[in-house]
Amino acid sequence: MRRIIFLVAFAALTLSGTAPKQSIGLNVGDVAPNIVQMGVNGKELKLSDLQGNMVLIDFWASWCGPCRRSNPQLVSIYKKYKEKKFKSHKGFTVFSVSLDSKREDWVKAIADDKLEWPHHVSDLKYWQNAAAQLYKVKAIPHTVLIDGNGVIIGKDISTNVLDYELSKRLAN
Repeated sequence: MRRIIFLVAFAALTLSGTAPKQSIGLNVGDVAPNIVQMGVNGKELKLSDLQGNMVLIDFWASWCGPCRRSNPQLVSIYKKYKEKKFKSHKGFTVFSVSLDSKREDWVKAIADDKLEWPHHVSDLKYWQNAAAQLYKVKAIPHTVLIDGNGVIIGKDISTNVLDYELSKRLAN
């Protein structure tokens, strides 16, 4: 009798569409951990506020040569996709997390590199940045691409791969 009750309960859960929640983690397929830090204007910004959009989390710093050299390509990709519609997402943006320790350097690099997206955060703690610690960042640039549901779909991807991944997810 218990077995029948278990099977009926299992079938009811399966048919109701109730599925186990995805786990929060750092692997492809996991829900990306939320990041909450201060923006350049001193107001708190949350990664979770961007849900519904494809988001590239970009860990970088003003003093990082490879980061600064890749910024023009990232700006180009942002301009190309920011207004596009995706199959199951409303748009694309970048959530930049700076590992700078000096606010002036951080803000100047944003302006100099024309990083026009509005989501720039930092706690100005250099390598001890809380988001970098949470995401286990060991080197920069470090990128994480998440879909509109907050699920990680790519890590440490080049701008060429980012362009390809975004293009294949465009709505027809």
